[in-house]
Amino acid sequence: MLRLLTQICGCVIITVFVLPGFSSLQAGVCGVSSYACCPPPACAAASCYTACRVTTETCMQTVCETVWEPQEYQTKRTVYENVWEDVQQTCYRLVTETTYREEQYTVSRPVTETVMRDEHWYEQRPVVERQYRNCTRTVQRPVWQDCERQTCYTVLQPVTETSQQECRQTVLKCVTETVNQERCWTVLRPEVRTQTVQRTVGEWQVQTQTVPGPVMPRLVFGPWGPQVCPVQCPPRTVSRRVWCPRVVQQQVSCTVMVPQVVRQNCPVQVTKYVPEVVVRRIPVTVTRMVPRQVVQKIPYRVCRLETETITERIPYEVCRMVTERKTRQVPCTVCKIVTETQTRKVPVCVTKQLPFTSTQKVCRVVPKEVTTTGTRMVAKQVMKQVPVTRQVLMPVSVWQPGYAAPCQP
Repeated sequence: MLRLLTQICGCVIITVFVLPGFSSLQAGVCGVSSYACCPPPACAAASCYTACRVTTETCMQTVCETVWEPQEYQTKRTVYENVWEDVQQTCYRLVTETTYREEQYTVSRPVTETVMRDEHWYEQRPVVERQYRNCTRTVQRPVWQDCERQTCYTVLQPVTETSQQECRQTVLKCVTETVNQERCWTVLRPEVRTQTVQRTVGEWQVQTQTVPGPVMPRLVFGPWGPQVCPVQCPPRTVSRRVWCPRVVQQQVSCTVMVPQVVRQNCPVQVTKYVPEVVVRRIPVTVTRMVPRQVVQKIPYRVCRLETETITERIPYEVCRMVTERKTRQVPCTVCKIVTETQTRKVPVCVTKQLPFTSTQKVCRVVPKEVTTTGTRMVAKQVMKQVPVTRQVLMPVSVWQPGYAAPCQP
């Protein structure tokens, strides 16, 4: 609190303890218990006092500072672009064309015809006849005869011999043995037991009950004449059977299937494999070459000439003249007038619409997403140490000369 007042006012506060009339007990009560050993002159008013001086000190203080850092980010925005497209349109234009129509007219023209007439004449032609004459001649023809001759040569003939060879092999032989094995199974055996059962029995009893009669209207003659009054009929007795139950305990015998474990030694066949050496005789085939003499018959042909007389028919031709009558057609020209109808084409101008396709550019707005990169400032908290200078009050003991020594607290 003293340091706070010093910083606010900016002045030096001097604390003087003036205790002329207080005893050591009263001083102890005031909180100065260390002055009990001091003599009275030493604790005079002007001999010893405590002063405070302003001291400047530097200390480090943690400060939270906000720093703005640039940060890049990407965003998408829609951009509209103009796109020119080619659009085809069908248009019509007027075209004048020259067409031809058919027109018929009559024309007389001379027609020249060629007519064939018959012309006869006689001529002689040679006729060739084929005749034959006999001609005899002697010829020699070759006659072939088949013969054989023997040729001896030696060849190597393969001879195959078979011999037996032993082969030992270890095999696993299946052996079946009978072993006694204990088997357990559960058997349900009947057992007669007695249990108490509650049964409901009863009997029919006849109960008599009086039922009041019904109220009936009746004509009553009174002093004031006939009147209809309700009159109750006499009661009637009704008997009915009522079932009266009662509970009876009865001993009942019942048969219960009790499970019981039965053990029995059963012969079981066990199969196992025992190694056994088996000797087999394998036939081995050996082939060797044995020389053998072979006699071969070679066929050959022998040619000899034989004389033979041949009679041939030789053809020859004889020519003679034959007279024939021939007819031929000679063309002659005849002219006549023929009337005929002809067709000519007359030109006519016709106007018609001719379609044609034209291409035009049409502007269309197309949206497109574009990715853009921007920079924004992001706040960041940074902790750092900052030197801070402050002023504090430090207590100082002041002693004036000519007085007693300052007291030691």
